[in-house]
Amino acid sequence: MSPQEPPRRRVPGPGRGRPGGDRARATARPASRPATRRPAPASTPHTIRLGAPKPRLRLVSVGLTLVMLAFVVRLLQVQAVDASAYSAKASENRFASYTLAAERGEITDRKGVALATSVDAYDITADPHMFTPQESKAPDAPEQAAALLAPIIGKDAKELTERLKTRNTRYVVLARRQTPQVWNQIKDLKKVFADKAAADKKNNGPGANVLGGVFNENSSKRVYPNGDLAAGILGYVNADGKGGGGLESSLDKKLAGKDGELTYAQSGGRRVPTAGSSEKPAVPGQDIELTIDRDIQWAAQSAITEQVAKSEADRGYVIVQDTRTGEVLAMANAPGFDPNDLSKASSAAMGNAALQDVYEPGSTAKVMSMAAVLEEKKAGADTHVEVPNRLHRGDRLFKDDIDHPTWYLTLNGVLAKSSNIGTILATGQLGPTQPEANKVLYSYLDKFGIGQPTGLNYPGESRGILAKPEKWSTSQQYTIPFGQGLSLNAMQAASVYSTIANGGVRVQPTLVRGTKGPDGRFTPAPAPAQHRVVSPETAKTLAEMLESVVDDQEGTGTRARIPGYRVGGKTGTSNRVDPATGRYKGYTASFAGFAPADNPRITVYCAIQNPIKGSYFGGQICGPIYKKVMEFALKTLQVAPTGTAPAGLPVTYESGAQPGPQPSPQPGQ
Repeated sequence: MSPQEPPRRRVPGPGRGRPGGDRARATARPASRPATRRPAPASTPHTIRLGAPKPRLRLVSVGLTLVMLAFVVRLLQVQAVDASAYSAKASENRFASYTLAAERGEITDRKGVALATSVDAYDITADPHMFTPQESKAPDAPEQAAALLAPIIGKDAKELTERLKTRNTRYVVLARRQTPQVWNQIKDLKKVFADKAAADKKNNGPGANVLGGVFNENSSKRVYPNGDLAAGILGYVNADGKGGGGLESSLDKKLAGKDGELTYAQSGGRRVPTAGSSEKPAVPGQDIELTIDRDIQWAAQSAITEQVAKSEADRGYVIVQDTRTGEVLAMANAPGFDPNDLSKASSAAMGNAALQDVYEPGSTAKVMSMAAVLEEKKAGADTHVEVPNRLHRGDRLFKDDIDHPTWYLTLNGVLAKSSNIGTILATGQLGPTQPEANKVLYSYLDKFGIGQPTGLNYPGESRGILAKPEKWSTSQQYTIPFGQGLSLNAMQAASVYSTIANGGVRVQPTLVRGTKGPDGRFTPAPAPAQHRVVSPETAKTLAEMLESVVDDQEGTGTRARIPGYRVGGKTGTSNRVDPATGRYKGYTASFAGFAPADNPRITVYCAIQNPIKGSYFGGQICGPIYKKVMEFALKTLQVAPTGTAPAGLPVTYESGAQPGPQPSPQPGQ
C-alpha cells in the first residue's frame, strides 16, 4: 500500500460478534477467494423498566409514622404521665432544703429558775466534692483537713477522713451542737488557709485550700446550768437532740416543738440569692415548770451525797414533798451525774434511783400497819402490848433488833421503840384468823399506794412488789407487817407519810406544775388524783404516835429533833436484797417524817443502801439528814415554828395495869 492510499477499514468477519465466531475462524480453511460480505443483522433495542413507586413510598411512610409515634408516646410519658416525677427530680437537683431546728423548751424550777435550757450552737458540715484533688488542689485534702479538725471538735481523725471522702453527696455532718468558740477556731483556721492558698496561686502555685469545704449551720445545744443538780429528775438529751432519759425523755414532744424548713434554689452547692425561697417557720417547744425548788433540791442533794460518801454506801436518796398538794419539792440521788458531760457519767448513776430502785422498807412501813389497827378500831394508842423477847409464828422465831426482857409497851410504844414482835401481835388482831388479818392489812397497803405506779409517769419507774394476801408465804404473813417481804421505791415511802400528814388523804405526787407555750401563756398541770385512806382521827393519832419516835427519850429517832418545831417520824433498818445475788446482804437504813407535826407542811424521806463504814441504823445515819434537810426546807418556805406542846403519849405501862383491850399472842397458822 502506497503512502498515498488511505488506510483500509477492517471489517469484522461474519464470525465476530456471535458465539463461537473465533473458534470457527480458527478452524476454517483458507478460501481460494474472498468471502462474500453479508449485511449485519439489525440489533434489538434493550428497554430499562423503573420499579413501581407506590410500595416504596408506602414503606417509607410507615417507617416515618412509627418513628413519630415513638416520639409522641415518649413526649406524652414525660409531659403527662411522669411529669410530676420528673418535675420533682428537677426540683431536687435545683432546690435544696434546710431544716430550721425548733428551739427546745426550758425546764425550770417552781420559781422560774432554769434547770435545763438551750444555747446557740453550730453543726459543723462539709462538702466532700470540695475535698477532691481537682477541687482542693491537694491530693490528700481529706486527711489534712481531718487532722486539723479532729482535736477541735473532739472526733476521730480517721472517721472524719471517711466522711470527707463520701461519694455522691455534697453534704455531710462532721459534728453537731458545737459551741460558738469551736466554730470561731475553725473559722480562723479557714482564713489562714484561704490566705495561704491565695498567695500561693498568685505565685503561680496550685493554691491548695484543704479547709475550703468546711461550713457551719445554726443549731442549739442543751445545757444544765446547775451541773448535776436534779440530774436524776431532768435526765439528758442525746446526740440527736432528743430526750434520752428522765423528764427530757417523757416530756420530749412538748419540749422539742416542731422543726421548720427552708427551701431555696441552689447551683453547684451554693445558694442563688435572686431565685427566692420558701420558709416554714419552726415552732418552739413548751417551757416546763417543775414543782422542784432549786434551793431545797440543793440542800437535799448535798446532804445525801456527803453521807453516802461517808458511809461508803452503794447509793442513797432523799425526797421532799409538800404534804398538802403532793408536789415534790426535791428528789435527790447519790451518786449522781452531770448531764453536761455524759462521757464521765456512770451508767448505774444515770437513772433516777429514787423511783427505779425497789427495796424492803423495814420499820418505816410499820406506820401502815398501825394505821390499819387504829382504823379498824382493834386498838388505841394507849392499848397495852406485852412484848416478849422471842415470838414463835409459823416456821420462824421472831425477835426485835435488840435482845430485851419482856417489854410492857403501849401501841404507841411499839411504834416508838420499833418493835417487830409488838407489830406482829397488833396486826394479828385485824381478823379472827391470820388469813383474814392478812386480807385486811393488804387492803390498807394497797390504799397507801404500795405495788402501784406513783402517778409521776416517770420513765423506768418501778411500782414495787406486793403479792396478793393469798400468796403470802408462811413467814411473809408475819414479816410484811414490819416491812420485810414487800418492796417499794422511795417516792412511795414518802407518799405514805404525806398521806398521814394530810389528814389521811393521799394526794398523787406531782413533778410538773404546768407548761408555758410560745405565746407565754401558762397552763397549770391537771389537779392530781386523791382519795381517803384513813379517817382524820386515825391520821391525827398516828401523827402524835410518830412524835413519840422523835420526842420521847425511848424513841429511836431522837437525832431528828428540830428546835422550835414538833416533828413526827419513823426510823427503818431492814435487811437488803443484793441485786447481784438475789440474797440478803447488808442493810437499808431509812428515816421518814413530817413537820410541824401539829400542822404538817413538809415530808422528808431518806434512805441509804448498803452502808459499810460506821453505823447502819436508820436513826443514826438518816435521822441527821432528815433534820438538816427539813430545817432548810422549813426556813426556805418560811413555815412558822410550832406554838403548841407535843401530845406526850405514853410509851410503856407498868406490869399488871390493864386499861382497855390489849392484843394477845395467837398461835401460828
